[in-house]
Amino acid sequence: MYLIPMNVPRIQDFHARLALLVCSLFLTMPAARLAAQAEKPAAAPAAEKPTADKAALPPLPADAHVQQSIQLDGKTLRYTVNVGALPVRDKDGKVAGEVVVTAYTVDGENRPVTFALNGGPGASSVYLNFGAIGPKRIQAGNEGDSPSDPAVLSDNPGTWLDFTDLVFIDPVGTGFSRSLVAEAEAKKLFYSTTPDIQYLSRVVYDWLVKNSRLGSKKYLVGESYGGFRGPRVTHYLQSELGVALNGVVLVSPYLNPSVDENEDLSPLPWMMTLPSIAAARLERENKLTPQAMAEVIAYTRGEYATTLLKGRSDPEATQKMIQHVTELTALDPSFVKYAGGRLETGAYLREAHREEGKLSSVYDSNVTSFDPFPFAPEQRANDPILASIVAPLTTAMVDFVTRTVGWKVDARYNALSYEVNRMWDRDNDLRKGSVPDLREAVAADPKLRVLIVHGWNDLSCPFMGSVLTVDQMPVMGDPTRVAVHEYPGGHMFYTRPSSRAALRKDVMEMYNKH
Repeated sequence: MYLIPMNVPRIQDFHARLALLVCSLFLTMPAARLAAQAEKPAAAPAAEKPTADKAALPPLPADAHVQQSIQLDGKTLRYTVNVGALPVRDKDGKVAGEVVVTAYTVDGENRPVTFALNGGPGASSVYLNFGAIGPKRIQAGNEGDSPSDPAVLSDNPGTWLDFTDLVFIDPVGTGFSRSLVAEAEAKKLFYSTTPDIQYLSRVVYDWLVKNSRLGSKKYLVGESYGGFRGPRVTHYLQSELGVALNGVVLVSPYLNPSVDENEDLSPLPWMMTLPSIAAARLERENKLTPQAMAEVIAYTRGEYATTLLKGRSDPEATQKMIQHVTELTALDPSFVKYAGGRLETGAYLREAHREEGKLSSVYDSNVTSFDPFPFAPEQRANDPILASIVAPLTTAMVDFVTRTVGWKVDARYNALSYEVNRMWDRDNDLRKGSVPDLREAVAADPKLRVLIVHGWNDLSCPFMGSVLTVDQMPVMGDPTRVAVHEYPGGHMFYTRPSSRAALRKDVMEMYNKH
């Protein structure tokens, strides 16, 4: 899902320091210090036993499966759920980790298969699973939802399961997946940019081989930092492992870290955030439409950008810009004036609902919670969405895996691991982003299609960053092969039924083009 917020002074610093995140479901950003939040188990064969300091961990259970069904479009869709682990080996062939995979499959020939990854780093795939595209979903992540609401799963009318099998991958350290080596070795094998891409690509390859699915049409969906992973996994599979994907869906992706740099000189950081702030205001006033957003985007690309570049050389244009930004956002005129029309994300999230004593979420600024430290110089409370969503998702996933599927495991489930995020190596490969891999993968395969999707209100991975990035890509044949679509909502726009339905429709159209 997400990029995990850190206690940083600016969203630009967050992107630079984080790399990071809790947009699979849901996961850079403003100030916010987050609180951490069937079959009998079979012993692993002797050859599989790890030799490191974590060898004493009890073995994970053997694969377990269960038959289920949902009602979709007035019809019964029957499917199999399988939960199991795949080994991850070091360069010497020793098992260094175990990746737990939850797969939903439907009987039938020529079924495509879609692999799903969330972000963080440190987020499990439960956000995409129970929030967006799996056959069951939980109500969470919207204004008014509470972490103590019953964690009840219901049929998901927005699922993709009727047109593709779904394989949800939990990276090492998330969900029930785990490292079996010491922390120093785990950092090298799992918790840095390139090794992360390499072992996750191998998990995709191994699942395809194990399940005799190399001949299937293959897709990948990644959310937030999973959106950063998406192009790189695609390119690595294509160029190193010999597996070509047919399409990629990037949900609220952390795609291009460098696009928001140099906020003192470049208009780009402020061009990225202004449209999402304006979208939140339009939604509050029930005026959010594609036409209204087209006007905001046109202003952002045009007069707003040129006025910022003029700086003090044109005071009259600056004053006009400040007045228009005030109108677009409905913020306090003094706040906009003293910000120079440059709306820093952390400050905005505290300002938008200050009179109500509330904080806005960086993932959707129309989702709020009370601010327990309203007079502190920086935000000290957890993000409103993260504070409300982790508990119900964790409860639902653990109950589903252990009781419904019968995969009896004696371990903690990490929907969002701050420990993984802490250990992550923010290296130069991260700063390069994944756009070069996206360009190479699209250039190498003239049939590959990429759909980049965002919620208009998202300030953790703003949609305008992807729009500006794709604007600069060469066409490479059909200009629709790499497309950006936006929907009402935030980082996890799919928590809105109408946006989840629109996503399903757009993805189905992409799949049907193959």
